[in-house]
Amino acid sequence: MLCAATAALFSVPVAAQDRETSAELEELIPDSAVDAPEEWAEQGTDGEQPLDPGAMAEIEADTPIAELPDMQVAWPEDVEFAPIEDLEPESDIEFASLLEDRRRIDLADAETRELSDTLVLGFPQSEPPFSERDDFVSRFEALSTIEELENGEENAAQLAARARADEELLDNLLRVYGYYDGRIIRTIGARDAGDDAAQQRPLVRFDIIPGDRYRFGAIDLGNLSSAPDAESLRAAFGIVTGDYLQSDTIVQERFDLDRALGETGYPFAEIDEPELLIDHEREEGDLTMPVRPNGKYVFGDVVSSDPEFLSGRHLASIARFDPGDVYKRSLDMDLRRAVTATGLVSTVSVTPREVTPPQGDEPGVVDMDVTLQRAKLRTIAGAIGYGSEEGIRIQASWEHRNLFPPEGALKVRGILGTQEQLAGVTFRRNNFGGRDKVLTIDAYASTVDTDAFDANTVALSGTYERLSTLLFQKPFSWALGAEILATDERNRVMGGIPRPRQTYFVASVFGRATIDTSDSLLDPSRGFRLTGFVAPEVSRTEGSEYFYLRNQVDASYYQSVGERTVLAGRLRFASIQGAPTFAIAPSRRLYAGGGGSVRGYGYQTIGPENDLGEPTGGRSLVEASVEARIGTGLMGGAVSIVPFFDLGAVSIASTPDFRFVKYGAGIGVRYATGFGPIRLDVGVPLNPDPDDASVAVYVSLGQAF
Repeated sequence: MLCAATAALFSVPVAAQDRETSAELEELIPDSAVDAPEEWAEQGTDGEQPLDPGAMAEIEADTPIAELPDMQVAWPEDVEFAPIEDLEPESDIEFASLLEDRRRIDLADAETRELSDTLVLGFPQSEPPFSERDDFVSRFEALSTIEELENGEENAAQLAARARADEELLDNLLRVYGYYDGRIIRTIGARDAGDDAAQQRPLVRFDIIPGDRYRFGAIDLGNLSSAPDAESLRAAFGIVTGDYLQSDTIVQERFDLDRALGETGYPFAEIDEPELLIDHEREEGDLTMPVRPNGKYVFGDVVSSDPEFLSGRHLASIARFDPGDVYKRSLDMDLRRAVTATGLVSTVSVTPREVTPPQGDEPGVVDMDVTLQRAKLRTIAGAIGYGSEEGIRIQASWEHRNLFPPEGALKVRGILGTQEQLAGVTFRRNNFGGRDKVLTIDAYASTVDTDAFDANTVALSGTYERLSTLLFQKPFSWALGAEILATDERNRVMGGIPRPRQTYFVASVFGRATIDTSDSLLDPSRGFRLTGFVAPEVSRTEGSEYFYLRNQVDASYYQSVGERTVLAGRLRFASIQGAPTFAIAPSRRLYAGGGGSVRGYGYQTIGPENDLGEPTGGRSLVEASVEARIGTGLMGGAVSIVPFFDLGAVSIASTPDFRFVKYGAGIGVRYATGFGPIRLDVGVPLNPDPDDASVAVYVSLGQAF
């Protein structure tokens, strides 16, 4: 019943308008149109029958057109037109090249750079060319989030998310290079146009349209012009109006200007952060970077915060500047490094302090305040080792590094071993008389018993030298010294005549000089080293005095080959001239063999031998070594493989006769650390004597040479 009532309710006609409407509306829409709209529509207007669509289709194409009502103008049926004359071309017409300067874009034939299986860069802009493309691609490849994905992770969802980040990255990179109107077109898909099947991996492509490159407009450097050296300082900031705009250039030139200020006498100079205002209409960027030179200064005195420990006078002696020199920031930093290198301080700071302000063209004066904190000065050290050639060796030392200020160290040391026992005391004063100049006085008593000699020695030596250190490697270093000693040594059989132990009293002066162009003390990869040593000596033994000259020359050369290989070679020549062999203490003769000589042989085992097969040493020596230090890339590039070949000869005469030449070869491993390589060499003697071992192993810090 509910459904029927509902149907009856919806069958009642709905009144479209009020029956009592006006006559004008009744004329337009009669009541019949409201009661039966479809029938009323079929009646047509004014009682005419509706048009039959089929009747219109029967009209012939050539049926004349009916007369148009109210047409007063006659139809132009007989109008004659004058013939069209051909125009002659005008040779003086020039067409404007409106599109000549517009950039030329060709997406279809764009150059592409495939960075991975899932990432491609396209460059559809050919004119003007994208001049920084290679560097741009390298930067993007290093920063791309898509490039971080590993194989198997390139699903569409991850690519889409990372593509948005990479698109923003590309846009930012374009601005870095001065392209502020650039556009990036990003496309993500699994099938290229024309491919029949989808690729297994989705592909992201960025088409890069850099647009026109902006240039620098106005450049404002604040008060730089007020500096006495304004012209040279402005030249140090290598950006001028009209240069191509690049953010990297601003950063680099700001650094160059800051360095120029620091190296030209402006310790208190300030440079604000640069601001760049881009004008898109001019396609230029106006640069504002306020600079305040704050006066020019020269060096004054060095002032120590702890004068009893390290006085200002001593610190001034190791500084590389004198009072009155123009202030340089590099010399400020150098002084801080030099104080740190003493090993006596835990922290140090060097701060310029104004003493006299600048007056007109006269620079001001700054004192250098050195604030330092004392380090622990006493050191106890020890080591225990064993070697197949030297047996057990235990050594220990105690040192106070500033017992006699400034930088006067006292060291007591001892060695207890199978072949060597020693007790000694050493006084050492660093930076004595100048930077990296060292005075050393050493006294010791020792007993050494090797296959080559057995010596009981008491000695006193003094050396004054200019050192090359890890912090300050020098192209030229030198040493001067003197030595006196008394030694009781074994000198068994020479020329078939047995001899007892002999006592030698030796006095010597010596000098050494080194030219070093290598790039590292412990692990050189290029350059050369040349060292010369000469020592006139007098020796008194068995009631006779003998004068002779000890000399030695060492040369080494290093050459990089490719990115991972260094070829290295060395030569050594040594000679003792002016005395027979028996007049020279066995411990001061020449020997070869060992890890720093001819690898594969024992220490001091190469050379002339007595009737018992014991080395007796000689008066001339020649050594040569070549090796290739080949990087493997293992452990982050820390491991290298080093094949090597050595040879050495020791002669009885002061001129080499090469009667006792030995050859050794092998392979080594180097492990690079922060302070130098750890060396492990395994050598094999190629022409051994019956008593030589078949393999020798050497471990040390640093390269063999």
